[in-house]
Amino acid sequence: MLDEHRSGRLTAWGNALIAGFTSPDDAAHRITGDDAVHRVTGLPGESGPVGLTLALGRLRALGATGLRLALPVPGHPLGLSGPPEFNARALEAEEAVIACGAALGLVPEVHEAGPAGDVHVEVVWHCLPVREAPPADVPSLGEAERELAEALRDATEALTRLDVAGSGPVAQAALEAYRARAERGREVLAPGYPPRAVRVLELAQRVGALISIAYAPGDGGGREHGGAVSASEMTARAQALRPVERVARRAQVAAYNAMVERRV
Repeated sequence: MLDEHRSGRLTAWGNALIAGFTSPDDAAHRITGDDAVHRVTGLPGESGPVGLTLALGRLRALGATGLRLALPVPGHPLGLSGPPEFNARALEAEEAVIACGAALGLVPEVHEAGPAGDVHVEVVWHCLPVREAPPADVPSLGEAERELAEALRDATEALTRLDVAGSGPVAQAALEAYRARAERGREVLAPGYPPRAVRVLELAQRVGALISIAYAPGDGGGREHGGAVSASEMTARAQALRPVERVARRAQVAAYNAMVERRV
């Protein structure tokens, strides 16, 4: 939950580029992040893989007016609109980007090589036709913000009730990752996004931090999985937090899609 999805970066900085808030090179740099290289394959008019800068320009030429994020998981096709071939690929990756106005979608395939601490990451975005239709189960920013406030309360109560100490090293790493991201403040989204979208995404990340703590290993004292000591306790924890995680994913999608929704 705490990791920023590559599809989120592509959505945010692609929207900033389309709206004129950033340059093609800067958008490509921000989307690539710490990865070695990103390429796009299957783009109409191109015979092979191309770089992000060219791909973003081609999408605009093909009529793309904005990008939407999808974060589907089995049983919850969040942000998808079909057809089945694209949905299946997006579900496998658990993320995708929809180019509005171009009837195209992009799904990342990640390739990693090298030892721990020196991993070389290359990403290939597969471009496929999509159906121009309303995305599945995406709330408005206002709905997402209200749902998140309730989810944050529910998550806190669930962790307390289930005796989650959050003292293990993985839990602490999750907290530090969240704090580092929060310190970056308004950089959680690209230029041009409304402040409310930034606020909703930050709150979704906070809920994600609590979920990560809940599923983290314990402190090595025999209390694994964030303090659970039995399979029944682990099952109870998953049941309590599953709807909270769903709300957090819906809110992330609403935040990343806010620039497109504002222009509709």
